[in-house]
Amino acid sequence: MKKILFSTMTVLALAACEDPYDREGVGFTGIDGEPRTISDVQGAAAFLPPATNVPAELAVLPPVVVTTDQTEAEKVARVAIDNGGSSDTSAVPVSGAETNMYLSTVNVNGTLYGVLRTASNGGKVDNSIGASFGRNAEQFTGCLPAGDVYRKGSSSKSSGFAVALDCS
Repeated sequence: MKKILFSTMTVLALAACEDPYDREGVGFTGIDGEPRTISDVQGAAAFLPPATNVPAELAVLPPVVVTTDQTEAEKVARVAIDNGGSSDTSAVPVSGAETNMYLSTVNVNGTLYGVLRTASNGGKVDNSIGASFGRNAEQFTGCLPAGDVYRKGSSSKSSGFAVALDCS
């Protein structure tokens, strides 16, 4: 009994070392011995989209530095939204909404803000996206949110969202 228990524990311990999400390497699917392949064609069964790491991409972009004489938190956040990146060259594109969204960082009067905004063509998105951005700010920016999420827009749709960040 001890031999069976020891063998089982050894196998389970070694199996725990394997990454179940590791899909790289050579191997066979087990169906007719066909090799496993990856396709570059979107829509194909073996299509694997390019991996993105939003916090790493955001860290490469320098924050926009802005000064203002505004002191109210909402107005300072609005300055951050106005100066946030809205193109592929000044911000990280974030997909998932019906409108293109861009993520950037803006330093206003020494306070770093994470800014999520639409393209400069004036599109607007539902305010629920801003709430979701605030809850997941750490996932997107690598920094903790240090306050409320502010928005620029109407009561139902907005063109941008900003949240103060604590990156210490």
